[in-house]
Amino acid sequence: MELDLDESSLAIGRIERALSRIEKALAAQPNRPPSAIAAPAADQSALKAEVAAVIGELDRLIAEADRG
Repeated sequence: MELDLDESSLAIGRIERALSRIEKALAAQPNRPPSAIAAPAADQSALKAEVAAVIGELDRLIAEADRG
């Protein structure tokens, strides 16, 4: 299956939004009080999920580009 331009644009949009969320989460970390820094396991999990989503989208785009 060849990746068309619309699908590529949508994938790139998803990557950009995920990277924006990651950037905001990382920027917010220095602003947290010390007691909040030790506790955000859910935040860490969400951040890891965002990174995994970006990697998955990039892998998919690369695989489709290799095939097409």
